[in-house]
Amino acid sequence: MKRAIVFAIVLPAMWSACKRQTPRYVLHGQVVQRNPATSEITVKHDAIPGFMPAMTMPYKVKTPLMAAIVEPGDMIAADLVPAEDGKAGNGYWLDNLRITDISGRKDRKAVPAARMLTPGEPVPDIELTNQDGKTIQLSNFKGKALLITFIYTRCPVPNFCPRLSSQFAKIQTDFAKMPDDYAKTHLLTISFDPKYDTPEVLRKYGLAYLQDDASGFSHWDFASAAPARMEKLAATFGLSYIEEDNQITHSMSIVLIAPDGTVSKYWTNEWTASELEEALRQAAHKKE
Repeated sequence: MKRAIVFAIVLPAMWSACKRQTPRYVLHGQVVQRNPATSEITVKHDAIPGFMPAMTMPYKVKTPLMAAIVEPGDMIAADLVPAEDGKAGNGYWLDNLRITDISGRKDRKAVPAARMLTPGEPVPDIELTNQDGKTIQLSNFKGKALLITFIYTRCPVPNFCPRLSSQFAKIQTDFAKMPDDYAKTHLLTISFDPKYDTPEVLRKYGLAYLQDDASGFSHWDFASAAPARMEKLAATFGLSYIEEDNQITHSMSIVLIAPDGTVSKYWTNEWTASELEEALRQAAHKKE
């Protein structure tokens, strides 16, 4: 009987020892932005030898309280941990976050608070310039369900802009097979990098996701706005972005505009293409 009891106690210990440990990497850097509402901070960090080059990226924080405590300019240290559920924005969490120096707080400009539109509110009619150099406005799409996202074509992070554009390309392909859905919806990708993302650049970028079929632009526009207009648009839809060292650090925002021109729904990091498709389809066919 004693032997059986010992075996029952030892076996879980052996099993635990055999479990694969989630790797952790030490990160050192400076906080650029924070977003307590989504438990995210953007960090300009040093290279992590053998794993990641120096860069500026947003990260989910394992302890939400820390996302509210840190300030832009703070120097921090943290454990960078791959997210097992794949829903931590760029695929990583920051755990055991420690503030190591607060002297940089006074050296950085505070990011002004912006009022983000809530579902049911009308969107402003801001002018954009699309991939053909044509001026378009959000009101052009009234009567259709409009799905908008924000990117910049030079984005080097696979889980951000390339992911957004690839998933929008899937939606484009799927809806093209359903004429009724296609006719009642529209996709709009907006670049917040107008200095680089000219109409020519956006057209080339768009064709890469449209399989070189320019007819797809009738359903999916790629556009940019003058800097002042872009700032207003970003504030409207809760997007934050900062250009630094020839790289743009930004949050992720997808917004669904109802056919009546009001905000229907938002997504940030946690979403799937099928979820976006279903929401877009429902908004398009919703009866007044």
